[in-house]
Amino acid sequence: MLNTEQRAAAAAMADRLAAALSVPPPPHGTHDDSPGSPRWREQSLSKGAAGIAILHGQRVRDGLAAPETVHAWLTRATRENLTAAAGAGLWLGAPAIAFALHSATPRSYPQARTRLDTGVTRLVETRLQAAHTRIDARQRPSQHEFDLTRGLTGLGAHLLHNGPDGDLLRGILAYLVRLTEPVDTHDEAGASAPGWWTRDSSAYTRHPAFAAGEANFGMAHGCAGPLALLALAMRRGVVVDGQAAAIERLCHWLEQWRQHGTAGPWWPERITAEELHTGRPHQDGPLRPSWCYGTPGLARAQQLAALALGDKARQHAAEDALAQCLADRAQLAHVTDPALCHGWAGLLATAWYAAGDAGTPRIADHLPHLLEALLTHARSSVPGDRPGLIEGSAGVAMILTTLATGTSGNWPAILLLN
Repeated sequence: MLNTEQRAAAAAMADRLAAALSVPPPPHGTHDDSPGSPRWREQSLSKGAAGIAILHGQRVRDGLAAPETVHAWLTRATRENLTAAAGAGLWLGAPAIAFALHSATPRSYPQARTRLDTGVTRLVETRLQAAHTRIDARQRPSQHEFDLTRGLTGLGAHLLHNGPDGDLLRGILAYLVRLTEPVDTHDEAGASAPGWWTRDSSAYTRHPAFAAGEANFGMAHGCAGPLALLALAMRRGVVVDGQAAAIERLCHWLEQWRQHGTAGPWWPERITAEELHTGRPHQDGPLRPSWCYGTPGLARAQQLAALALGDKARQHAAEDALAQCLADRAQLAHVTDPALCHGWAGLLATAWYAAGDAGTPRIADHLPHLLEALLTHARSSVPGDRPGLIEGSAGVAMILTTLATGTSGNWPAILLLN
């Protein structure tokens, strides 16, 4: 999908960015134990050492780095007691370190992996029990009960790659099936709200219309994440009762809320209770075409669902939405960040994996332009200035390494791309 010259340019930039992250900087000298303290950041795939270790682990397997570099970053990631508190999940804390160990050093540190796997098992069991209790009580979920970053969808993504044969993953899939079913409550959202309607909208601080909660559409915190996990698991032969029906319900919701613009289909980032009842979003057009909230991530989730169900029409619709988005220079102009989460790296990564499964070359045709845009933004950035995997230069180096070598390991699981 890329020629030799383009792969060489990707490799050169990846080498430059990875070299700037070869040695961990001096540790933070803070004694702050608050949730926002920088001391916990090292346990983060998004901003910290755990994610950078995954980058170097992949480069070791490709013959591009030394194992000592991985060890240095893993040592930094585990210098503090690992958190398994409410904020812990795939992107932070003990589960993030567990994923990093499995991904970066799959044959090293067996005792540490075993201890972490045991801790993740206990965390998942506790959260599953709480989630089922909440559903039985006919209450709305918090978005962090089920989302990718901190919730059960993210923990399921970890297990799909590192423990797919156990009952724990099937327990998460069974929970997600229940999550797609309506909750019989008497709140303002009412019976027409989906089961993932959240009571704790992060948008409420910006607009009082979200006082009654929201339905979030995105991959990071919304319904596209559970859809992608259910579909990826089904494609790997991990299936529970009701899984296909749950995928259908999620797809139907996204089809119901698909908007038709002059540059192709798009989806709102989130809707309020008023919008739910009127059937019309206040958002008047597509926003930033990011992996986390925009058309690319939503299209990939629907493509994965279509592939899992063998639905050619739905696959074509998802791929058409992504291809039209990538062709719209007005949408692309909103992307100003090189990072994976909401920047060029995430857009390129989503297109790369979608193109690999696509029925036509329409998505692949956009890869050279997306690569050049990412390289342009990366050239103007300061290597190592924002070092994280999901929100910084390590993620840029990761997708560029993947494009250059054609190998990717398990890292796309943290974005539910593959």
